[in-house]
Amino acid sequence: MSSESRIDMTDGAIAPKLFALSWPLVAGNLLQTLYNLADVFWVGRVGADAVAAVSLMFPMSWMFVSTAMGITAATIALVSQHVGAGEDREADHVVGQTILLTIAVSVALAAAGFLFRHPLLELIGAEGAVYTEALAYIEVIFLSLPLTFLFFAFRAALQGAGDTKTAMWLMVVSAGLNVVLDPILILGTGPVSAFGVDLTIAGMGTRGAAIATFVARLFATAVGVYILLRGDWGVKLHVADLRPDPERLKKLVDIGSPATLDGWARSFSAVVMAGFVARFGPIPTAAYGIGVRLMSVSWTVSGAVGQATATGVGQNLGARTPDRAASVTWTAMAATMGLLFTAAGLVVAFPAEAMRLFIDEQAVVDEGITFLRIIAPSWAFFGGVMVIQGAFRGAGITKAAMALSFLSRWIFRVPVAIVAAFTWTVSVPLVGPISSLGWGVEGLWWAYVVGAVASFVVAVAWFRAGTWREGVLDHEPVPAANDD
Repeated sequence: MSSESRIDMTDGAIAPKLFALSWPLVAGNLLQTLYNLADVFWVGRVGADAVAAVSLMFPMSWMFVSTAMGITAATIALVSQHVGAGEDREADHVVGQTILLTIAVSVALAAAGFLFRHPLLELIGAEGAVYTEALAYIEVIFLSLPLTFLFFAFRAALQGAGDTKTAMWLMVVSAGLNVVLDPILILGTGPVSAFGVDLTIAGMGTRGAAIATFVARLFATAVGVYILLRGDWGVKLHVADLRPDPERLKKLVDIGSPATLDGWARSFSAVVMAGFVARFGPIPTAAYGIGVRLMSVSWTVSGAVGQATATGVGQNLGARTPDRAASVTWTAMAATMGLLFTAAGLVVAFPAEAMRLFIDEQAVVDEGITFLRIIAPSWAFFGGVMVIQGAFRGAGITKAAMALSFLSRWIFRVPVAIVAAFTWTVSVPLVGPISSLGWGVEGLWWAYVVGAVASFVVAVAWFRAGTWREGVLDHEPVPAANDD
């Protein structure tokens, strides 16, 4: 099986191949972000309540996306290592079992989410008009979950084989469809008629944004499944491989479950942080939603480079060249951090202009300026962590990536947020009363900075230890070397 789009990371100059593997992933992830940015842009024309509603839903939506990415992390690790070892048919079999697993998990999550949608909204603090708008949005998003999961399975399969361009071009068309549908479904159209038929569409607000996303994802998923069935792009979905293989499914679950927990650690933390922000009112919530979406551009870049790193590490471990896998990781990390430092500088210099791309309410813009000036300089450290996590996932050592996410959010971010943002005092035996800092909503912003920098230090030290070098295929271990 061959494909002109496949990139072999096991030989040749690392930087050019890493760039060739990364840029379609960066573009694809930015287009995925475009779904959310387009929603906020047009929903912002409805009002602050609608923006706040979609903002509160972003962490929950990201939780499901993270779950899909976690499940398919095993696919990337296994497919890339099989391809690196020259075992293409085994890679195809992994793809078939991945499809089974993603369908089962996504349908179960969609059903549970729809059933418990009301208490979920109450849990994250949605009230009044924000609650109504959020409910209209999330009901449709739950229905789109199986489509989202299947597309991630498709992308992971091709990515593991070294083809990142095909999914990117599909995302171009899908995102374009979403951008076209957003203003029509969110705001509606004026009187339009064709052949004497009234085609006027009433604006649906946040529900319209969700429906536009659903249609775009349906298109992308249908084409993605067709591509896998054709098998002309590096890997193929064989009908015979859709029969459950308990041993292979177990391996996917063993490798993928820590990655899924990793996604949940990140997503539940985002839900908690969104709930914290909601306690300070709709203005900080709206500013947070827009600021997080701007910050998500840095996530899409570093996450994409991390995905490319996973492919490069997996192929090289399959080919028994772990020293080259380490070089791929350090090269990717340095390039990502340099790019994000530059982007952060621009945002810090022009924060008001960035906020006004989405909303004109001055109170929201002012709060967003504070958010961006505090958090943007830490983007590069967070990006460095994501690249190293990608390396661990490519090696199949998903527990290490999971632990880094847990440390970043639940040890270094959420506790700092509680201490820095809220006002409280507790009495400790033999010590006396201890009070929080009580900085208000700015304390939440500083918690992000602490989490990014502290987890970066841990991630670099852990990767240098070299515990990832053996991979997950049935090979003899490779002696450790210095990963400087």
